[in-house]
Amino acid sequence: MRQFLIGDQTFDEDAPELRARLERAYAQKLRPLCRCKNSPLPMYIARVDDLYFIKRMPLSGPGHDPACSSHQPPYELSGLGSLIGNAIHIDASGKAALKLEFALTKKGTRGAPASSSEASESALRNETKKLSLRAVLHYLWEAGELTEWRSSWSGKRGWGRVRTSLINAASQMTARGEPLSDILFVPEVFHQEDREGIASRRANALANALDAGHGPRKLMVTVGEVKDFAVARGGQKIVVRHLPFPFMIQGGTWRRLSARYETELELWRSSEDFHLVMIATFGISAAGIASIEEIAMMVVNENWIPFESIHEQHLLERLSRLKRKSVKGLRFNLSREQPVVSITLPEQRPAPVAMFIVPISAGKDYELALNEMIAARPEMTPWIWRIAEGEMPPLP
Repeated sequence: MRQFLIGDQTFDEDAPELRARLERAYAQKLRPLCRCKNSPLPMYIARVDDLYFIKRMPLSGPGHDPACSSHQPPYELSGLGSLIGNAIHIDASGKAALKLEFALTKKGTRGAPASSSEASESALRNETKKLSLRAVLHYLWEAGELTEWRSSWSGKRGWGRVRTSLINAASQMTARGEPLSDILFVPEVFHQEDREGIASRRANALANALDAGHGPRKLMVTVGEVKDFAVARGGQKIVVRHLPFPFMIQGGTWRRLSARYETELELWRSSEDFHLVMIATFGISAAGIASIEEIAMMVVNENWIPFESIHEQHLLERLSRLKRKSVKGLRFNLSREQPVVSITLPEQRPAPVAMFIVPISAGKDYELALNEMIAARPEMTPWIWRIAEGEMPPLP
């Protein structure tokens, strides 16, 4: 059982008095300390639906004891490893400072054709100095602990919980010297009885995206679930759940998007249980029209765990029934030609398990990189499913 040090008091994680203490600590902006090791690790307090929870600090997961529920697998197994210290820096307060590859302002003629940095992502496959738009989405998912799953959470993770996790994660990040939470817009779950309150909060949140009519246009970042795509004059519009308005996207950007994310769109359309999540930079014109500048997408399953092939989804489905925790690995800036861990089982004994799925297209370079990755983490047991060899191997 975890223990937390708050001020000069130590609490067991199931102590009845902890909830009230967390509320006071949240107001006082105190950081709890996890006592899973002799040198306690700083945490932060997140507020979710008027409840208070202790969350790990960005990039602190591997530092926790393997028996601690805040422990995370080594980042070198995913696309995050090469970004730490380059595109992601942790300051003295524990905030993660992000270096972004994409623009947060737009110069030039308003209404000019938008471009998508994701269209040229292949050129960035070894780039470690800045985060692509997709990498920011992956990092928000990772820091929000949305890559983790155990069977006891079934039915408890909807968009409301996802939204809160993303906002809490963004509150621990900065981009270009400003809080990421100031420019991140995540739609609130719509409730008819609170429609006026939701509309007011939404208008306040979107104020920074409004076109001032002079100088460079400020852009915001949105993360939302795609409901549908529809044809519009000169382009397309993206309908996002829980929003009363669509996002407009230029025809050229739409064509690049369709080509770049053909696999994700195909997976999403294959099952009603899957969700398509987008992250985009956008601005709002003087006429009140929200237009996308750059966009990236990922597909997630019914538990909001990302996956990139139907084989990976089959593995996630098998693991979702187990009580032990599983952690999904993400690519960030890496291309599909480079191996990353698919899923880790950090609580497996006698040693944590790193699970890899090798695609049919894998060649010698892929296998060499995979072997090097496995050799670099001898404390973990590898589990490998080579798709070309047939059915899924037995689970550990």
